[in-house]
Amino acid sequence: MRCPAALLFLPFSLLPFVSALPTAIDASPLPLLIWHGLGDRYDAEGLAQTAKLAQIVHPGTLVYNIRVDEDGSADRTATFLGNLTEQLDKVCKDISSNASLNKTVGRVDALGFSQGGQFLRALVQRCDGLEVRSLVTFGSQHNGIAEFQVCGAWDLVCRGAVGLVKGNAWTEFIQNKVVPAQYYREVDQETGLGSEAYLNNSNFLADLNNERANKNDIYKKRIASLDKFVMYVFENDTTVIPKESGWFAEVNATTKRVTPLRERTMYGEDWLGLKALDEKNGLVFRTAPDAHMELNDKVLSKAFRDFFGPERAVDVLLNDETRGIGKGIGKVQQRLRWHQWW
Repeated sequence: MRCPAALLFLPFSLLPFVSALPTAIDASPLPLLIWHGLGDRYDAEGLAQTAKLAQIVHPGTLVYNIRVDEDGSADRTATFLGNLTEQLDKVCKDISSNASLNKTVGRVDALGFSQGGQFLRALVQRCDGLEVRSLVTFGSQHNGIAEFQVCGAWDLVCRGAVGLVKGNAWTEFIQNKVVPAQYYREVDQETGLGSEAYLNNSNFLADLNNERANKNDIYKKRIASLDKFVMYVFENDTTVIPKESGWFAEVNATTKRVTPLRERTMYGEDWLGLKALDEKNGLVFRTAPDAHMELNDKVLSKAFRDFFGPERAVDVLLNDETRGIGKGIGKVQQRLRWHQWW
């Protein structure tokens, strides 16, 4: 049988241990956290179908649909109204105390739809004890929004939330109560950086993106520690404005010039660990066809195959603290990390 390329770099002292491992490391898939978007609810049929698809691609996948409230209707309302800092604290505690998730050893994967993508990223950065391998987001607003979405004629919760924001986005009341306002981002068009009002008053995004003068090194380390951070932008997205926010790009409101992430100050100075992640090939930019959240099984299935599923054999070796393999592994950690054969 052909030996995986990564094993060629192992010290001889570790080879007896490796040879005792099952050939394919018959581990179960990592648990999958899913966070839905604005106006959706954790118990919606579409999310149930997504969970089934994940289990078809990787049988045995434990899926946990994140919710702010066990009542589906209240969970939907919480996508519009609530304090994101408080919601994230609750979700972190719920995950930490979840018996099914705690039966697993090691890491989880994470899938975020629309605003659920930046909320999952917030969990990566803020939730102590949560270790995420791959974070995949579809149509998310990582760099915020410049405009608020148009609500349906009869969606009274949406219309009420958006109505509150008009002209009052930076008031303490709105920043503590209206969810989309907390990832609204106003830009100084001369500098391309966040406006003074945004930096001083944002309850969520300015902190999450480490845009303020005092940087949070923990945020940077946790993003850089991901194996993969995969960002999908919908080609015909007219709901997220600008759609390029899903790739952390900056769009000039006047000229419409798009400044890609790799040309931005936040990348060059590595405020968030994105540059460090990129340098280890962990930052992935992808597109999805059609309009916002018009997802098909083909696109989702490929994402599941590419980024989710069982731990790689090398990951088992690298997780020396959990597996008790010994200190010698750490010396080969960086060299092994990039070899994949699953």
